[in-house]
Amino acid sequence: MSHHFKETPENAITQSGIARVIPCKELDVGDPIKWLSLALRDAMRAPGLTVFYGVLFAVIPWFIMYLVEMTGWHLVILPAIVCFMLIGPFLAAGLYDVSWEMEKGHKPTLRHSLRAMRRNAFNEWGFALLIMVMMIFWLRVASLIHALYPPYIDNNLESLLPFLVLGTLVGAAFTMIMLFITAFTQPILMERKVDLATAVLTSVNAVWLNKVPMLIWAAIIFSAVAIGFVTGFVGFIILMPLIGYGSWHAYIDAIETKVERKYE
Repeated sequence: MSHHFKETPENAITQSGIARVIPCKELDVGDPIKWLSLALRDAMRAPGLTVFYGVLFAVIPWFIMYLVEMTGWHLVILPAIVCFMLIGPFLAAGLYDVSWEMEKGHKPTLRHSLRAMRRNAFNEWGFALLIMVMMIFWLRVASLIHALYPPYIDNNLESLLPFLVLGTLVGAAFTMIMLFITAFTQPILMERKVDLATAVLTSVNAVWLNKVPMLIWAAIIFSAVAIGFVTGFVGFIILMPLIGYGSWHAYIDAIETKVERKYE
């Protein structure tokens, strides 16, 4: 279970002077499993909203793959997967709201969850723009890797392996950077009237000080996304809402907040 640091850690992030950094708490290695348990409880308490957002998460990657089939450019699959993982935290805002409402003892509604983006609209749009810029940057990098692919070699695993390894390494590094930036930014902006810089720096600081639990959580998210793609996106209907609910509980555990947890 998370608990307060005995001494508030000071590092380059907290002393950067760019923006205020909200204090965070120390997480335990087993916390990600607890977040999944609480997420499952939320899903059972709001099955209709869970299915609604789950279907939404399933339709988006299906549409991406449909475009891939239409264009015939199959090498876009890898960057498309990464883009979907980057969009995920932003689209999960409705799920965060569902968990937040239940934390407050309220009955969550679709209308309330859809209006979640309006609580801190200016900075929410800034966050959306940040994700968009990062997506465009990744697509440009992916295009550069694709440009290095010689058109005259055979399409077999041995020939493609160097490019697959390069793309995987670059994608993994980029995803880790985005984990630091997006892990807690969205729920911070939803719960607090703070600027984008404060939310981003707080997220980076919280992940940096809790690297092991957050890497475990990142592995769980990656596994859920992989299972979703293997199952033809059907798995997303259940898995992505669980990740969304779990991410909210991760935020409650990791960041100093006024939200009172109703259950453990």
